[in-house]
Amino acid sequence: MHAEGQQHPIRVYLVVWGWLFVLSLASYLVDYAGLEGYLRWTLILFFMLLKAGLIIAYFMHMAWERLAFSYAIILPPAALLVFVWIMAMESDYTLLTRTIFFATGE
Repeated sequence: MHAEGQQHPIRVYLVVWGWLFVLSLASYLVDYAGLEGYLRWTLILFFMLLKAGLIIAYFMHMAWERLAFSYAIILPPAALLVFVWIMAMESDYTLLTRTIFFATGE
């Protein structure tokens, strides 16, 4: 009796490992190049998100899951990011109004 399930070719995993290696190398080269400021952090976060996406898609088998299950995994963090953005905008507004209020001394 054979076990039920889907068998993926080893080539897929080797290609993903290769891309993970290339992205990790690119991330280390950002530090090696001595980049600083927003460019450095943007590149590091970009490479990190690409690596996380590859790991989730292939090693956690999300690339082969049903669309509804993928939405159940992807939508909550996306909604959380939207709420964090809203809170950041609200904090800027609060800081601005307090600065104006206390600067005028009323």
